[in-house]
Amino acid sequence: MPYLQVHEFEALLFSDVATTGYVLGATPSELQQLQKIRGAFETPEHINDSPETAPSKRLLQLFPRYDKTFFGPAAVSRIGLEAVRRECPHFASWLTTLERLSAQPAEGEATGG
Repeated sequence: MPYLQVHEFEALLFSDVATTGYVLGATPSELQQLQKIRGAFETPEHINDSPETAPSKRLLQLFPRYDKTFFGPAAVSRIGLEAVRRECPHFASWLTTLERLSAQPAEGEATGG
């Protein structure tokens, strides 16, 4: 069951901007900018008005040294799965589907009884 991110992985980093800001070493002004971006959208998954304002582009504007493969995993692991699920309904739905599938007995497997 593949996961298709609505826009970009970086949207998940807006699930908790304080944590993302911490990982990126944000100044109070940069943190305020992250909060402003997040506050302008219904969910982090909605942050993507155009190719120029995609989540990764917004992060790069504020943090020119942002590197997806370094900062992305560090931030999302600190944010935690529960916060991402709470803030990103598309992602949460995918995880719930996987959990339900893993709870079902495999084909041909005895169900006990």
